[in-house]
Amino acid sequence: MSIRPLLPVRIIALAVLLFYVDSVDGGRAAETAAADRDAFLAGTTKDCPGCDLHNAGLKRRDLAGANLIGADLSGAVLHRAKLQNAKLDHARLEDANLNKADLRRASLAGAELSGALLYGSDLSGARLDGAILKQTRMQHARLTLASLQGADMSEAVLTDADLAGSDLARVNLRQTNLNGANLGRCNLAAAHVERAGFVGARLPGAKLAGISARGADFYRADLSGADLTDADLRGSRLEQARLDGAVTAGMQTKGALLVDGTVDR
Repeated sequence: MSIRPLLPVRIIALAVLLFYVDSVDGGRAAETAAADRDAFLAGTTKDCPGCDLHNAGLKRRDLAGANLIGADLSGAVLHRAKLQNAKLDHARLEDANLNKADLRRASLAGAELSGALLYGSDLSGARLDGAILKQTRMQHARLTLASLQGADMSEAVLTDADLAGSDLARVNLRQTNLNGANLGRCNLAAAHVERAGFVGARLPGAKLAGISARGADFYRADLSGADLTDADLRGSRLEQARLDGAVTAGMQTKGALLVDGTVDR
């Protein structure tokens, strides 16, 4: 007797069984995720990797060393939160309130922080390589010895921020306000700072080799001892800037307003 007519029935039965198993597993995963989120919000655990925590109220929460890799914290309130050594790689923190948060030595590689508030926050020693910090508000923030290689900090506000010794190689600082900031001995090699503001900024001993700074404003900035090898400063403002001891080999300044107030033609 032929069994061929039974094959389609068996195939359909197997497909139904697999669908049922997938549905059960998916339901269990959703329940586990919800349980993890509830436990985190209740404060019984610090870890919640990949959790949906958008708009969560976490003001002053102690999250030191927490694992929040890939978590959605967009719009969350983390004002004065303790996040030392926290793992926030690839987390979503758009429009989050991190004012005066303690993020010392935290890892935020690849994190999304566009529009976030970081006024007076402490990110010293933090890792932000490849992070998106576009239009963030970081006045008076501390980023000493932080690593921000390849990060996007365009249109951000970092007035009076302390970035001494930080690694900003290849960072995007286009139209960023760094007026009054401390960038002493930081690495800005090959960075893009077109039309950025460095009025009164301190950059002694900074590495600016190959920097693209067309139209940037360095009025009264301290660039003493800085490495400006092959820097593109065309159309920039260098009026009253300090350049004593700076390395300027290959520096381009056509159309720039020079230290003495004259235009390089």
